[in-house]
Amino acid sequence: MADVSGLVQVVDRHEGSVTVCEIRGELDASNVDQVLERVVGSVANDAPGMVLDLGDTTYLDSAGVRILFELARRLRTRRQELRIAVPGDGIVRRVLVLTALADVVPLDDDVEASVRALQRRT
Repeated sequence: MADVSGLVQVVDRHEGSVTVCEIRGELDASNVDQVLERVVGSVANDAPGMVLDLGDTTYLDSAGVRILFELARRLRTRRQELRIAVPGDGIVRRVLVLTALADVVPLDDDVEASVRALQRRT
């Protein structure tokens, strides 16, 4: 676990060849650059992609949304896919849908569904 700032922690693990990064806390303008670099650095070049687990993300501002678009772009250039696991009934999910990130990045209700989808790519 890495405490990126006092507001957010990034916890990464591997499920087979898939990296899962969990964002706990608040993702905002004060920490997005650090979070982006930490998350990108956790994905192996030969991985099919990564799952970003936002289940314990309590706040996401426009800077947080911007880096999610950037993360998806960076992974696409490496021929990798980003999937986001986020509960269907939370405020973070609504933000992702309203900002059209859900049009670019697949959203799953849980980490297991995201991991299964990425493992099918291999």
